[in-house]
Amino acid sequence: MVQAYGTDTGNDSAEPRRTGSRFRDLRERWSADRGMWRRGIVLAVCSVLITLLMIFHAQMPNAVGNLGSLIETFLPWIALFVPVLLVLGVVRRSATALIALLLPVVVWLNLFGGLLTDKAGTGGDLTVATHNVNADNPDPAGTAQQVAGSGADVVALQELPGGQVATYEKSLADRYPYHSVQGTVGLWSKYPLSDTRPVDIKMGWTRAMRSTVTAPSGKVAVYVAHLPSVRVKLHAGFTANQRDDSADALGEAIADEPLDRVVLLGDLNGTMNDRSLNAVTAQMRSTQGAAGNGFGFSWPASFPMARIDQIMVKGVEPLSSWTLSATDSDHLPIAARVEL
Repeated sequence: MVQAYGTDTGNDSAEPRRTGSRFRDLRERWSADRGMWRRGIVLAVCSVLITLLMIFHAQMPNAVGNLGSLIETFLPWIALFVPVLLVLGVVRRSATALIALLLPVVVWLNLFGGLLTDKAGTGGDLTVATHNVNADNPDPAGTAQQVAGSGADVVALQELPGGQVATYEKSLADRYPYHSVQGTVGLWSKYPLSDTRPVDIKMGWTRAMRSTVTAPSGKVAVYVAHLPSVRVKLHAGFTANQRDDSADALGEAIADEPLDRVVLLGDLNGTMNDRSLNAVTAQMRSTQGAAGNGFGFSWPASFPMARIDQIMVKGVEPLSSWTLSATDSDHLPIAARVEL
């Protein structure tokens, strides 16, 4: 008898299963699993609740701790729940949970999908920039030069400490022959300024101003504002009442502006979604929403989570909007190019 060596009749030499076969087997197992429609009901309910929150965020009450404004400030981040629910739905092998997950995905894309596309155009008559420089900035001269390096024709700065105003003025003097500082906000321009005055936003000291910039393409009213800061506290919730009152006052000033073309530059300590800023946002357009690329988050600089620094326009066409590189501030500077 001859014994054959090296002959393997087992499965070790069998061809590896193709990926398509694995997915087909998985699909067949799922289709045979009649419990997949009964499992994951709680996950499906979570998807529905998230969807309702996005649809009816404007109806969330502000009476208790300004909860509605807090949710609206970070509303885009609700998308983080989607991958979590997706993984849990797959682990639970729940068709109900996975199908229900389509609801928040569709609604989120409807609300914010337009911000994901690049809407920036070319050309423009005026480039503007704004930056909350941070009162504790260790390098005010470097910060000023970095913002000026953006090529902006008009620069607005907020949170200017009195002891550092001269440093900012000296650093920007070569590029901007015209400037005005009112309280803790300032405006620097390559073009003449006129009718410059503080704007009362009900704070007791000056944190907003207005000036007419006479650009080659015509006059435009430029407002610079730094609305009061907000905090999240366990005992008080979202402390935004003072900011809301200031936003109302700023909105009234802009509504009474005699010039048709208006640009607002500043730290509003709130996003375009926050209904408490309606006095301003209802009459102006965000350059980021109209001509930006992405969300343009500006705060905090180390890990931007919200766009609370704004460039808004009325009677002016935004062509491009972008975020500048980080400085030594806790905010990112932002810029926009507009057509007058």
